Amino acid sequence: MSTMSVTTSIAEMSPGRKARAAGAFYLITMLLGVFATAFISDRLVVSGDAAATASNILSHQTLFRLGFALFMIEMVCQIVMTMLFYDLLKPVDKSVALLATALGVAGCGIKALTRLFYFAPWLVLGGVKYLSVFSAPQLDAVALLFLKVNELGAAIAMVFFGFNAVLTGYLIIRSTFLPRVLGWLSVVGGLGWLTYLSPPLGYGAFLYVALVALIGSLATIGWLLVFGVNEGRWREQATLAEASIWR
Repeated sequence: MSTMSVTTSIAEMSPGRKARAAGAFYLITMLLGVFATAFISDRLVVSGDAAATASNILSHQTLFRLGFALFMIEMVCQIVMTMLFYDLLKPVDKSVALLATALGVAGCGIKALTRLFYFAPWLVLGGVKYLSVFSAPQLDAVALLFLKVNELGAAIAMVFFGFNAVLTGYLIIRSTFLPRVLGWLSVVGGLGWLTYLSPPLGYGAFLYVALVALIGSLATIGWLLVFGVNEGRWREQATLAEASIWR
């Protein structure tokens, strides 16, 4: 199936089906990210201990590579989710929806590129001959440095996701086809992620921000999967948007 035919199929989906698809991809994105981070990356990386981290990676190479694959699939799912949200929310304000989408996709691009630094330690520790000029402790330290850069890159991406969440929340609040409370939860969660404008502040506030964002995400996912959107109101708002000369 060509890209054009996939795009056409999505465009022809009803608003309710798009909403449920967005909820499904949102759920998959969240589950993949949590699993790859909490059950793979965080278990292999020992903060401040380069030797232990290197030992874990070399002892669990298949698991480490699985983490990379899951991170990549997560980003693909998040891009699809972002595009579906654009299609759902553009009747509210097409320009704002487009800006939110651009920020979301940019965040995904940054985070995907950052995962090069997640994968790089496996290359550094792989025992290739041209790295034999470095001692084992030096290679371990470089591997841990790459993983720290990976964390910083993910933090930078969170800033883009924060702006995306704030704008998405604004659109939901202004919509007539989704509960406003979902929009406010998105705005609050997005403002929380903007603490990563100062990474040390973001890291320090992570548990609190993640908890608020988790509540908002689960509420949105649950609503989209169970109720979708009010299709009648969505079509009314879409018709008004098409009739307005300002959109």
